[in-house]
Order: sequence, then C-alpha cells, then structure tokens
Amino acid sequence: MAQRRRSRATAGCDARADEPLSFWHDSLPEGARTPRDPLPGDRVVDVAIVGAGFSGLWTALYLLRREPTLRIAVLEAETAGFGASGRNGGWCSALLPMSPRTIEGAHGRAAAIAMQRAMFETVDEVGRAAGEEGIDCHYAKGGYLHVATGPAHLGRLRAELHDARAYDVTEDDLRWLDRTETRSRLETPAALGALFTPHCAALHPARLARGLADAVERAGATVFERTRVTAIAPGRAETTSGTVRADVVVRATEGYTRGLRGERRAVVPLYSLMIATEPLPQVVWDRIGLRHRETFNDARHLIIYGQRTADGRLAFGGRGAPYHFGSAVRPAFDRVPKVHDDLAATLRRLLPDVADARITHRWGGPLGVARDWQCSVGLDRSSGLAWAGGYVGDGVAATNLAGRTLADLITGTPSDLVTLPWVGHRSRRWEPEPLRWLGINAGLRLPASADRAEARSGRSPRLRTWAIDRLSGG
Repeated sequence: MAQRRRSRATAGCDARADEPLSFWHDSLPEGARTPRDPLPGDRVVDVAIVGAGFSGLWTALYLLRREPTLRIAVLEAETAGFGASGRNGGWCSALLPMSPRTIEGAHGRAAAIAMQRAMFETVDEVGRAAGEEGIDCHYAKGGYLHVATGPAHLGRLRAELHDARAYDVTEDDLRWLDRTETRSRLETPAALGALFTPHCAALHPARLARGLADAVERAGATVFERTRVTAIAPGRAETTSGTVRADVVVRATEGYTRGLRGERRAVVPLYSLMIATEPLPQVVWDRIGLRHRETFNDARHLIIYGQRTADGRLAFGGRGAPYHFGSAVRPAFDRVPKVHDDLAATLRRLLPDVADARITHRWGGPLGVARDWQCSVGLDRSSGLAWAGGYVGDGVAATNLAGRTLADLITGTPSDLVTLPWVGHRSRRWEPEPLRWLGINAGLRLPASADRAEARSGRSPRLRTWAIDRLSGG
C-alpha cells in the first residue's frame, strides 16, 4: 500500500541534541545572522519599541510609513526574531486565540464579524507587505486543512463550521471537504474529512523577522540588538546599556514579558515545541500531497501543526511541554525529549510515508498567554505606554494587524482598525505562585487526557471538552 512504502533516500537516524536555535534560524542566509550593535548609551526618541519580534517590527515599519520623520528605536535583548517570531510553525493564519463567540459576548456580533474579516485581510497584507519590502520569506498562500482523524472529530468540526456561518463566514472562506477530497490534498489514511480555509499561508518566519528588521532600518529606525530592557515606565525604557526616553513606549515582548520589572504576572510563557525532517524526495511528496503548501493539523484537543517547507521538509510542532514555576524561561526548556519524540511519532502516524525520514532539527520556545487567553493591542495616551501581545501562538498574522493598529493609534490616524474589539482590552493578571504553576499544569494535562478518552470510546468526553474550552478562552 502507498502509505506503507518507504524511501531509502529518507532513511537515517535522528539528530543530536546540540541543534541550533531552530530550523528556521539554521536555514537563514549567512548575512542575515549577523547581530546588530547594542545601544551605546542614553538616547531620546519619539517612540521606543521593546522587542524586535513581529509585533515590534511591524509597528515600527507602519509608523514610519505614516510619519517618516519619527525617531524610532527598537530594543531587543537578543537578535531580531530570536523569540517566537523566529521559531513558530510558519502559519500566517486568520486564527485568533479567542473565539468569535467570546468577542460577541463582550462587544456584539458586528464586532466579532469585523475582527474576523480584518484577520482574513491581514493574511494577504503580510504577503503584500513582504513583497513590497523585497523580503523572501517563502510566502505561499495554500490554505489550511483542519482534518478529522477520528469519529469524535467529525462532530467537532461540523459544529465549528456551523458556528462560523453565524458570523458571516461564507463557503469561500471555510468549507467542508469529504474524505476523498481531503486525501487528494493530504494523504493521511486516518482522514474522515476536513475543514478547509484559503485564509492561511505557509512562510519562513525567521526570514520574515530578519527581513522586517532590515526594512525598518531602511525606513529610518534603529534596531539595537543585545540590549536588554529591564523596566518600562511612562516616558522611558530602562536598559542594561542606558535609558531611552520617548513620548511613547511600546511593549512587544510576548513570552518574555515576565523579564520586565513588575510584569511577571502579566503574560505567562507557555512552551510549544517543533521538529523538522530532512528534505523529502519528490516521489514521497507525490504521495503525501500538500502541493500548494497547505498548512495542516487535525481536530485533536492537544494542538499540533505542520507545513511543507519551501525546501521540501515537513516542519511539525505541537504542545505538551510543561509550564515552569515562576514563569521561568530558559534555553534548556526549548528541548523536551519526550515531547519531541511524541511529535515525531504523531507525524509518522499521520503520514506513514515519512516513517523513515530523518529528524534533523528539534527546537521550541515560549509563546505569550494572557489570563483570559485573549490577545490585545492598545495605547494609554495619559502615560504614553502601548502594548501588543497575548497571541497564544496565533501571532504571525495578528502581529501585522497589531502593528498597523498601533501605528494608527500612536499617530492619531482615524481608521476602522482602531475600533476593532481587541483595541484597549486589558486582561487581568495571573495568580501568584504556586497557584499559577498548579493551575496551568493541571490544565495542560486535560487535552491529552481528552484525546485518550476519545481514542478509546470514539466519543468526545463532554466534561473535559467543556473544561478545555473554558480554560482556553473558547
């Protein structure tokens, strides 16, 4: 059978543990890896942006498109794209961590529809803006396959489609694929059907991040790398190299927010881990599919995500790593052998044609989670403090929308963006330890437990599914 055939060209052993920061960083062009100079001392600017990930870089770029004379400093503790922006699954999707129903509950149905439409448009804006700046980030808008690989998945995906229609999501935006059509796009023997949306692109996130840093500098901003910000306050950002004074200070630190004085409970860092295979022969891709570089996952509770890279690999990731006491973030947490082994096993079960493919890269990193699992963007005009974040791993496109929104807020530009429901939203702070550690890790065990129960019975465990939805802001 086709799904059992294995290519000798893909045989081999798994990679060693001493791998680079990520496959994406390892595959950057040589010149893109050179660090920029740190902040040389005190400085006065119009806007200081803390964090050279997608949020901070998009904000700087769109600000300078609005007002090219602005003095902007971007302050980064490591290098641009060091964090989640350079390590994620490369899904430029219209997904958000909060559901339309959650948005409707707080702001009304029209606001939920407006937010979803803005995200659909943002997927295209990322590709357009990258093209304008000459950034070769391997952008390919092949769409997203959300596959049912078990009986319980069918009901969940059908309900998702039904709910989407209530928010004016049309057949052109999201549609059901039967088993045959699903397997014509992705040859996984377990497929029973899938939801497909065209509103998703695969890309190389580290190429995008480093390219944005170059674009921001061409536009007139200065990016200071290896410059750790220790505290943010009205009118200033304090760093290990000096104080940057500014009318507006933007916090764009996501999973690393806990490193700022007084912000340890604002955003929790949760780890997501990834693997990448060696490049697969074309004969293997002819069997697997993903001809348009569709992104894919299935409808299990424990999140997984995959894409076909531009150089013919499978990049595949998922959750399952623990939360670390005190919101700790350390390089050692980027690799959890059991989780990486589980990801490799899951990938091979989904796609038996890659059963012997060598895993060349294993990595991970923290993403940012607000207490209510809602991302937000805003500007407090009285203090000059602005922020964007809390994407829970859905930030590749949302950061672009955040950057455009912050540019309009900071420059006082009237637009539809500044009226979107996430603008000005403030999440309450996380509980102190040890309650935070106990609660989060208990919640992190629920998805895998629910998946095991579904595999045994073929039915969704209602209580656990309800608890997962409640804990994740659904």
